[in-house]
Amino acid sequence: MSVICTSFPPIIRVGAHSLMKPMYSSYRRIHGWNSVINTSQARSFVALAASPRSSSHATNRNSRSVHTNARLQPAYPGHIPLTPFETGVLAVGSALMSLIDTRRADMVAACGETTAGPTLVKLRDTMLESPEGRRILKEMPRINSQTLDWEKLRSLSENTFGRAYVRWLDACKVTPDSREPVHYIDDPELAYVMQRYRETHDLYHALFGFKVSALPELALKAFEFTNLGFPMTALSLGASIRLKSPQRARLWGEFIPWAARCGSHARCLLTVYWEERWGQDLDEMKKEFGVWDPPAGLTIPRASRIDFP
Repeated sequence: MSVICTSFPPIIRVGAHSLMKPMYSSYRRIHGWNSVINTSQARSFVALAASPRSSSHATNRNSRSVHTNARLQPAYPGHIPLTPFETGVLAVGSALMSLIDTRRADMVAACGETTAGPTLVKLRDTMLESPEGRRILKEMPRINSQTLDWEKLRSLSENTFGRAYVRWLDACKVTPDSREPVHYIDDPELAYVMQRYRETHDLYHALFGFKVSALPELALKAFEFTNLGFPMTALSLGASIRLKSPQRARLWGEFIPWAARCGSHARCLLTVYWEERWGQDLDEMKKEFGVWDPPAGLTIPRASRIDFP
């Protein structure tokens, strides 16, 4: 690998080694070995790719100046600006890594950002057409353990959305602080749209009661594709080859048709100001949004269901 990579430009040499490390790590983890590559190591590829080249990598002063101009300066905290070529390399590498190891949240996040393209612009425009969506873009609320009033949520009535959300968090042992921050989207407003999607993803789980495992996650990704349009959510369905045959049959025979009908019929869920709806009745909320419960078997128990109208 090292001998071959020395014939490529610096970006390829950096990318090849950094992307291969997680691949070896995934193989070791699958086979029970102990070495694990953490998130910061996985990001080293893009961090190095976006930073100024050292004299050993640059052929002259002009080539170094290309990577230090204003266009590649961070636009917000945590932003890692990339050239179009670097974005393409990261998109391909992160997509492959996401399929190899679906537990790599950092690779899934990178794939989502580098493939979002015009979808983010369309979603931003859809939000601007909605009163709730405009207020979300203006106020830019965040969903995490610091912004949530846990005592209030747990005190809500049983069939309210807020109570369903904390019940889902407790049942699935999930925290709202587990979402990756956005790094590779240049426009700050579009970066927030992506961050909002990530932080509301668990709310979609709670809305439908989906458990946290491979089959319900893929079913929800299919819904998100038809409702929001992110290419990454469609690409993730390639992971269905890792499911057992009966699960894969249920996914494509029952849950994909549900997702196609429900997601295309529903209101765009990014336009929902969820923080203002904790006390809303869950069944009334589903009717308002135009959604209904998925096929049985993948959800946490609840008192009532909203079936296909």
